[in-house]
Amino acid sequence: MARKPLMAGNWKMNNTIGEAVVLTQEISNQYEKEWPESVDIVICPPFVDLKPAKTVFDFDKTKIAVGAQNVYGEPAGAFTGEISVPMIKEIGCTCSIVGHSERRELFGETNEGVNKKVKALVAAGLYAIVCVGESLAVREEGTTDEYVCAQVRAAFAGVDAREATTCVVAYEPIWAIGTGRTATPEQAEAVCAAIRATLSEMFGEEVAEGMRVLYGGSMNPGNVGELMVQPNVDGGLIGGASLKAASFVQLIEACL
Repeated sequence: MARKPLMAGNWKMNNTIGEAVVLTQEISNQYEKEWPESVDIVICPPFVDLKPAKTVFDFDKTKIAVGAQNVYGEPAGAFTGEISVPMIKEIGCTCSIVGHSERRELFGETNEGVNKKVKALVAAGLYAIVCVGESLAVREEGTTDEYVCAQVRAAFAGVDAREATTCVVAYEPIWAIGTGRTATPEQAEAVCAAIRATLSEMFGEEVAEGMRVLYGGSMNPGNVGELMVQPNVDGGLIGGASLKAASFVQLIEACL
């Protein structure tokens, strides 16, 4: 099955509102009307930048979506500092990243918490970009597939096939995030194939073949070509290279 690539830019904790408007406008200015035929594009700025970024794309009639970097699993309540799915939906977000390794490592996010967020997103008609990945220690132990696939099973526990098919999985080896190190195309493909096999076990082959699996971990214009030719790599969750319009556009164009 031919899957439409997805390029997702994760800005992390970068860009004030003014800087976000400038970057979004730079991306919009290079937008080509042919892009949506070949690739889906989403940027995931910090919460304060979501509405300004969405406004730029809407004004320019640019078919680039906006998603959140995180979300809380409850719709409302006494959860100081959290942002709900209804809040990001009203802004116009189509999705949220959940379970990023930085959320897991720095903020104690658990598999159970990720699962709750996935369920909240799909119940509201949005989709989740579910991040999974192993540390260098797990990689060196030789248990990468078991570790990553356990994260996949936990994230989608209790989610039905119809809901799962809208979602995306992003494989991000933790040892390759922001380090300049990248998994080899063969390493990336092997884990992405294992992820798809797990999705097939959970939801059936047809659903698994339709779901997109991204690679995240220092994807850049220099390596995107060899990663994107892998049969189970359907795009990228882009960190540093999404913070400059020129490099992000190059990654988009690699999918054309």
